[in-house]
Amino acid sequence: MSKTLAIIKPDAVEARKIGLIVNRLEEEGFRLLAAKHTQLDDSEAGEFYAVHLERPFYEPLKKFMTSGPVLVLALEREDAVAHLRRVIGATDPAEAEPGTIRALYAESKERNAIHASDSDETAKQEIAFFFPALA
Repeated sequence: MSKTLAIIKPDAVEARKIGLIVNRLEEEGFRLLAAKHTQLDDSEAGEFYAVHLERPFYEPLKKFMTSGPVLVLALEREDAVAHLRRVIGATDPAEAEPGTIRALYAESKERNAIHASDSDETAKQEIAFFFPALA
């Protein structure tokens, strides 16, 4: 079993898609280890997305991620990181496979409904960021 982190982003929370997304994750075999409903402040979003500091989308991403509440999820299943990446689909919902979370619920490339860890190492860091007891 391996772990990964997902964040249901402000656009999906505002659109009341939390239940649909969590249900889909459970249907995909993920076990929910921890959940936190929170609103990130600028400092938290900046630290969490620091890897993107030099990229042009860093400031807009921080602004979006602090624009409303999010639901942070620590998840577990076999091949958790890779499987979650397949389930959520491409960053741009126009390019996401039909039936993926982003194809179903994302508004745009920038407002794309859900964050998912991109590697096992990143998953460990991201889980520790939000859920230190699971690290």
